[in-house]
Amino acid sequence: MKKQLKVVVTGGPGGGKTTALDLFRRELGDKIAVVPEAATVLFSGGIPRSDNEQMVKIIQKTIFQLQKNFEEIHKKQFPDRLLVCDRGSLDGLAYWPGTETDFFKGVNSTFEHEIARYDAVIFFESAAITGHDISSNNPVRNESTDQAAQLDVKLQKIWSRHPHFYFVSSSESFVRKIMFGIMTIENVINMHRRP
Repeated sequence: MKKQLKVVVTGGPGGGKTTALDLFRRELGDKIAVVPEAATVLFSGGIPRSDNEQMVKIIQKTIFQLQKNFEEIHKKQFPDRLLVCDRGSLDGLAYWPGTETDFFKGVNSTFEHEIARYDAVIFFESAAITGHDISSNNPVRNESTDQAAQLDVKLQKIWSRHPHFYFVSSSESFVRKIMFGIMTIENVINMHRRP
């Protein structure tokens, strides 16, 4: 049986990820299944954000597990489609108020195990990096421009360790960004379709 492909679309807040995913869905139709972002589902479901370190750890562990469960559900529901994940299991590491070692101990996994779960990573750099507005229509997102820029740097450090890491710069036009992302996903599909 052919391995099902899984791609992460990630990046700091205000990178255009959500818009890109909506367009991916329209452009690629039934070739892909988009796995929703676990954090957005959790926070929009009534779980409050917290600055308390213990609460943040519990929330991040919940998001980590929920993300993996969402991916598993989509894998079973759409076995013939490429899974495109709105963020991945390693995103929580950027929000974790402790060390990397502590994070993996907390979620009972390893960096190597988590990075190997994905075939490619498409990273949309946040507009905050270049000082642009990052206001969004996502009501559960509350980061300031500075916080978004810091998160972007942390997330890039984590995900750039993937062997198939594709970076989409915020200095490019938004249309180019989206086109590059769609082309990258199509390339990943085509690469793995070859006999």
